[in-house]
Amino acid sequence: MKKIGFLSFGHWGPSQGSLVPSAGEALRQAIELAVAVEELGINGAFFRVHHFARQQASPFPLLAAIAARTSRIEIGTGVIDMRYENPLYMAETAAATDLISGGRLQLGISRGSPEPALNGARTFGYEPDEGEDYAALARRHTAVFRHAIAGHGVAEADPAYVGGGRGLLPIQPLSPGLPQRIWWGAGTRKTAVWAAEQGMNLMSSTLLTEDTGVPFDQLQAEQISMFREAWRAAAHEFEPRVSVSRSILPVVDDEDRRYFGLRAQVDNKDQVGILDGALSRFGKSYIGEPDKLAEELAADAAVQAADTVLVTVPNQLGVDYNAKLLGNIAKYIAPAIGWDAQSS
Repeated sequence: MKKIGFLSFGHWGPSQGSLVPSAGEALRQAIELAVAVEELGINGAFFRVHHFARQQASPFPLLAAIAARTSRIEIGTGVIDMRYENPLYMAETAAATDLISGGRLQLGISRGSPEPALNGARTFGYEPDEGEDYAALARRHTAVFRHAIAGHGVAEADPAYVGGGRGLLPIQPLSPGLPQRIWWGAGTRKTAVWAAEQGMNLMSSTLLTEDTGVPFDQLQAEQISMFREAWRAAAHEFEPRVSVSRSILPVVDDEDRRYFGLRAQVDNKDQVGILDGALSRFGKSYIGEPDKLAEELAADAAVQAADTVLVTVPNQLGVDYNAKLLGNIAKYIAPAIGWDAQSS
């Protein structure tokens, strides 16, 4: 493991115990947390994107604000639902955000996940073409987006405007290097292979929408191995990156025990269930004393196979608590599983 970052779902609401009562607070606190963890040496600040829910929904204003307040930390998404996106407008905003950051944007995208809205993408104005499903729609949007950020022409020039010139115009601005920093959120081994064939980095979470009966970390490690094998076969011109997400909650003091002490007794094993019609395996949470967690994560096959670990954070507990949590991980756990703050 080379890098460690946090992944926030950006929950907000006036529930009991929440320190994030409003959307404005969620956004402002996300910025402050990114600034705080950069000072701790953490490598990345990533945000989940959900529509029609009290969570982060429009990532680029947030990421641009973080880019303007930081200088080193990677900023990214995990993941943007491409069913909802206008791919050319997204290409412009992604490039602008990347330029503001100085090339630190790591953009996770995917087909999306189960959501509150019955036909959310249709409400945004996007429907599959004849013969497509919504997964195919997401991949089509992805292809247009990646074509555009690579600088290819996408709009016919108006000769009256460009002095008689003809041809296809690219979107502007463009940000060099951004095409190599696109990640696909893959929920199965098959989609990981597809991502490798397409030349996208792999982003794998604490959920796989398939199950073979083996522990979650082993199934995810197999997914990573298949991705890397497919990447080598495709002979792309750059080395891919792979991230996995984990819920890591070190219990160091009484505050940690109050929040998570009981969860350590029930969330310490994989869960298997039906999600969106598919048998799925959910990875366990890592909760407990730091030395115990370090030992368990060192034995996690997927953590060891990935180059980046994204720690999901309980963002409704506020900036101070989450900065403390991530600081404890950086101090007590991450070095034991291969992370070196100086080299990352």
